[in-house]
Amino acid sequence: MMTPTGGPRTTERYHPRVEARLQVKVLLSGRTVQAQARDISMNGLFLQAHPADSQRALTIALPLPGDRELVTMCTIRRREVDGVALEFGELDWDDLIALARFLHPHLP
Repeated sequence: MMTPTGGPRTTERYHPRVEARLQVKVLLSGRTVQAQARDISMNGLFLQAHPADSQRALTIALPLPGDRELVTMCTIRRREVDGVALEFGELDWDDLIALARFLHPHLP
C-alpha cells in the first residue's frame, strides 16, 4: 500500500477496509450535506468530501442498506486530495453488529 506522497505505508490496518459507495449524511450546524463513502471498516470510513480545515470532527449519519442508520461523531484522522479519513467515535453494540453484518459479505 502506498501513501499519498508515493512512499510505502509502514503500518497495517487492524480493521480491513472494503469498497463501499454509500451515501453519508454529514450533519453540520442545523443542516445536512450528502457525501459519498469510498470505503469503510469497523473503525471508520473514507469520505469523499472536503470539510473546512478548521474542523477536527464531524457528525455523520450512515444508512446501512437493509439495516439501521448509524449516527456518530467521527474524528478526522487524515486529509487527502479526494477527501478525509474518518475514525468512528463510540458505537453501541447494536451499531457494531449492524456494521459487522454489512461488512462481512464484502471481506476477502
